[in-house]
Amino acid sequence: MRAFFKLSPVLLLAGLMMISNIESFSNALGFKLDILIIAPIAVIYASIVAMITEKFKFNDILNSAVDNVKEMQLVFFILMFAYAMADAFMSTGVGASIITLSLNIGISARTVALVAFLVSSVLSVATGTSWGTFAACAPIFLWMTHILNGNLVLSIAAIAGGSCFGDNLGLISDTTVVSSGIHRVEVTHRMKNQGLWSLVCLIIAGGLFLIAGLSLPGDAVSPQKAIEAIPQEVWTKLAEEKPVAVDLLNQVQHGVPVYMVIPLILVIGIALKGYSTLLCLGAGIVSCFILGRFAGTVSGLLAFFDIVYNGFVGAGSWVIIMMMWVAAFGGIMSKMDAFRPLSNLAVKLSRNVRQLMFWNGIISLLGNAALADEMAQIVTVGPIIRDITEENVEGDEKDLYSLKLRNATFSSALGIFGSQLIPWHVYLSFFIGIAGTVYPLYQFSQTQIIKYNFMAHISVITILLFTLFGIDRIFPKFGIASEPKVRLKKK
Repeated sequence: MRAFFKLSPVLLLAGLMMISNIESFSNALGFKLDILIIAPIAVIYASIVAMITEKFKFNDILNSAVDNVKEMQLVFFILMFAYAMADAFMSTGVGASIITLSLNIGISARTVALVAFLVSSVLSVATGTSWGTFAACAPIFLWMTHILNGNLVLSIAAIAGGSCFGDNLGLISDTTVVSSGIHRVEVTHRMKNQGLWSLVCLIIAGGLFLIAGLSLPGDAVSPQKAIEAIPQEVWTKLAEEKPVAVDLLNQVQHGVPVYMVIPLILVIGIALKGYSTLLCLGAGIVSCFILGRFAGTVSGLLAFFDIVYNGFVGAGSWVIIMMMWVAAFGGIMSKMDAFRPLSNLAVKLSRNVRQLMFWNGIISLLGNAALADEMAQIVTVGPIIRDITEENVEGDEKDLYSLKLRNATFSSALGIFGSQLIPWHVYLSFFIGIAGTVYPLYQFSQTQIIKYNFMAHISVITILLFTLFGIDRIFPKFGIASEPKVRLKKK
C-alpha cells in the first residue's frame, strides 16, 4: 500500500492529462487543464506524499526538485536556439524552398500521399516541429488531394507520419533535444546513431504509401493550383491557429530562390561533422539572415532580431516552463524512490541487457499512453528508464553510452511515433483539429490516422523488436552493446 501511495502522484498526473486530452472526458467532467497547471498540481501533491511517506523536510524536497531542474540548464539554451532557428527557417523561405523543390514534379492522386509524406518529412527535419509542419503541409496536400480525387485519409496519415519524422530525428526538435539532455547524450550523436534506421523506416513507409495509392487516378496538378483552391475562411482560421504556416504558404505560392535551402544543408553538414549542437544552430540562424537578405525575405537586422526574439519567447512561454515543472516532479519522485517497484519488475523480467532495454521501451510506450503527452512522457518516464539502466547494467563507458543513446531514442521515438497509435493522445487531437480547420469538407477521426500511419507502425515495432532480438546490429552505429561487453549486475 505504501508503494502504491508513493506512485499515486503519477496516477494523478496521468489522470488529469487524460481528462484534459480526451474530449469526452473533459466534456463529461466539465473542465480541461493545460500541462502548465497539471504539472504544478502534481508537484504539490508529490511533495505532500514525500513528506508523509519518507518524513522529508520541505527544504529537502525543494532542493531535490531544484537540483533536477538544474540538470536541464543546457537543454534550455539549446531549446531557445532551436526555436529561433525553426522560426527563421519558416520565415525566411527555407521551408518554402524545400516544399517548392519537392513539388516541382507532376503529382497525381496515386502519388500525392507519398509526396506529402516525403515533403513533410524533410520539412519537419528542417523546422524541428511536427505541429508546425502539419499545419503548413495539410492545407496544400489535403486540397490537392481534393482536386485530384485522391484518398483524403491516406494523405492526412502521410502528413502526420512525415511530420513526426523530423520531430524524432531533427537537430532542432524539442523532443530530440530534451530526450538527449535527460539521458546525457549529444544531439549530434543521436543523429548519427539512429539516422540509418530512421531512413530505412522512411523508405519502407514511403513504399507502402505508394502501393496504397496505386489504384487511384493518375492525372497531375500543380501545387499553386492547390493553394489557390484554399477558401478564404480556411486562410483566416489557419492564421489564428498557426500564423507562421500562412507565411510559408504565401512564400510557396509566390516563390523563393532555390538557394534558400542552403541553411538546412549547412546545419546537417555541420552536425554530421560532430560539432556541438549550439554551433550547428548558430550557423543555421546566421545563414538564414545572410541568404534571406539576398533573397529579399529578410528586410533588415532589426526585423531578423524580431524573428529570433519570437523564437526565444516561443520556447520560454510554454515548453521550458513545462519542462521545469515536470523535471521538479521527477526530482521529488526520485527522492522518495517511488519507481523502485517498477524498476524491480523490469529487472525481474529480464535475463539479459537486451531484455531490460526492451522493457525500457515498453515502459516508455505505456507512459506515453498514460500521460497522453509525449513531452510529459519524456521528462517523467525518461529518468525512470535512465535510472533502471544505470543501476542494473555494468560495462565500460563507451558501451554504456550506446545504451544511453537507445534510451534517448526510446523516449523520443516512442513518444512521437507512439502518439500516433494512441487515440486519446494530444498529438492526434491537434492533427485532427488542424485538418478540420483547413479542410472542413470531411470529418476526420483519430482511428483513420492510426490505421494508415505506416511510419508510426514501422518505427514503433522495429525499434522494440530490433532491440530485443539484436537486429539493430545490421545498421552501422545503431546497435547497442550486449553481453559480454555489458551485463546485468549481480544482486
